[in-house]
Amino acid sequence: MKAWRVEAIGDPAGLRLADVPLPEPAADEYLLKVEAAGLNFLDTLLVEGRYQVRPALPFTPGMEVVGTVVGGAEAGLRVAAATPSGRFGGFAEYALVPRAEAVVLEADVPPGVALALRGNYPTALYALRHAGRLAAGETLLVHAGAGGVGSAAVQLGKAMGARVIATAGSDSKRELCRALGADAVVDYGDAGWVDAVRALAPRGVDLVFDPVGGEVGAQSARCLGFGARLLVVGFAGGTLTQLPANRLLLANASAIGVLWGEVRKREPALASRLAQEIRDWWREGRLRPLEATAFDFVRLPEALAALAQRRTCGKAILTMFLMSPTERAGSNPLA
Repeated sequence: MKAWRVEAIGDPAGLRLADVPLPEPAADEYLLKVEAAGLNFLDTLLVEGRYQVRPALPFTPGMEVVGTVVGGAEAGLRVAAATPSGRFGGFAEYALVPRAEAVVLEADVPPGVALALRGNYPTALYALRHAGRLAAGETLLVHAGAGGVGSAAVQLGKAMGARVIATAGSDSKRELCRALGADAVVDYGDAGWVDAVRALAPRGVDLVFDPVGGEVGAQSARCLGFGARLLVVGFAGGTLTQLPANRLLLANASAIGVLWGEVRKREPALASRLAQEIRDWWREGRLRPLEATAFDFVRLPEALAALAQRRTCGKAILTMFLMSPTERAGSNPLA
């Protein structure tokens, strides 16, 4: 099978598309024929050796997939699932997934929607409800509101009765935030974005949802109202947030980390309930995931670069079916 391989830690541009043997599933695993794989900032960290888990080289990255079961009594079953870190990840024609992690999908669920409902939305729901204790009537600031997890937070924040201020770096992304229900939008690429937020919320915001990190996260501390909470959801901007503790002190505020993978591991029953709640809301029409930003399988390095540069909207996915075989044959995978 074809698989993207990390043979040396470094830039994602150094990924190599290689022929590797088909993996053999253990008794508690499915072998999936991959339909699409989710693209996440953590994949870039794995490739660059900056993630806390460091698989042995060589390995195939890709942390989540949609695909069909190959072999056994459940052959043909369509599922979405996480893949183990390292070994045989999702950026391949076939992948191994734990049976316990697999969620059965109906044929009409697009892969981008399935992956967003599996990861982005439960992450946002846990962050807002459980970690952030968001209450109706509070003001919520969501960074990267047109991104995968940010767009989920905008919709869920509105569903929970909050006033939502969303940030985004382009006019088109800010329009998407408005379409998702944001009450106000701010350009966080503008040097005066904190002042713009303070003008919209003179007493400060009650909750910050920050998947960006870096300077955006640090400056968010200036937006906090009394007793506010700042959720550290990620650092898609490339650097960790260095929070000024004096800002937390002055506002009697708190900073809280959110890592959905740890919630799934440590509180599986809660994680399962939240994921089911999200799927139910989607079926009821209460959630509208943005159309996925899709890249063909042979364009993985380009896709990871676009994700790192925040040039995607909604869930970003790598798909097996975007280009025809003829188009792929004439494509340079590392162009």
